Amino acid sequence: MYSVEISRNNPGCFLFLIDQSGSMGDPFGGNPALLKSHGVADAVNRLLSNLVIKCSKDDGIRNYFEVGVIGYGNPDVSTAFMGPLAGRELVKIEEIGNNPLRIEERLQQISSADGQSVQKSVKFPVWIEPLARNGTPMCKAFDTTRTILEKWIALNLNSYPPIVINITDGDATDGNPVPYARDLMRLNTNDGNVLLFNIHISTQQSVPIIYPDRAPAISDQYAALLFEISSLLPETFITAALNDGYNVNHQSRGFGFNADLISLISFIDIGTRVGMLR
Repeated sequence: MYSVEISRNNPGCFLFLIDQSGSMGDPFGGNPALLKSHGVADAVNRLLSNLVIKCSKDDGIRNYFEVGVIGYGNPDVSTAFMGPLAGRELVKIEEIGNNPLRIEERLQQISSADGQSVQKSVKFPVWIEPLARNGTPMCKAFDTTRTILEKWIALNLNSYPPIVINITDGDATDGNPVPYARDLMRLNTNDGNVLLFNIHISTQQSVPIIYPDRAPAISDQYAALLFEISSLLPETFITAALNDGYNVNHQSRGFGFNADLISLISFIDIGTRVGMLR
């Protein structure tokens, strides 16, 4: 299980769920200069850019993945792509690479050949914008995701199972998300069930809890709920997390709590390492 190689005949699928409720307009990780909505949008845009680079070969961008980004809270549940991809649920990585909303010039701190820290202008493609309005319809987001992935799985039964990464800062405002998440996690390809990873991002500067192996170690009731609806880490992800210095084992789940921007980026990076591309 969770061992199929990703290829153009058997592509992988990533679907990001982004909380776009009003509280996402609050500061991120105790940093008043960075709003949670902006930090999450930058992290997802950065990941999309890295996936495009990962799939770029001499003959162009190979369609190893289909990717979706669903926002919930603005004003309801809908695709978060903007520009040429607006309204699309799942998009082949080649189309993503060729159709950003815009490309920004940003300054990046790098080390020069003599070891000095210098700023360099880099291109930063943007596909989604930061948004923060209304409530947190997480139940509907999970249900919408289930409908999208049912259709994808019917066409890609021999592929690696879809990976869903839910990024949120608060409780669902439309009911109990557990049964909706369970229905989503019951979907499967021939290689295993859909993987659901959840990461909670914090307004305060707190100590992040990443990939815990049991709920009792977390005292917060909401954290326990998200832990319950997070998948166990498959072997490939355990290896990736260990290589990045996390203390994980075979009971660890794809769950993070009180994440700051650095741990959010690391969580998304590890959550999209699905092994070899063929």
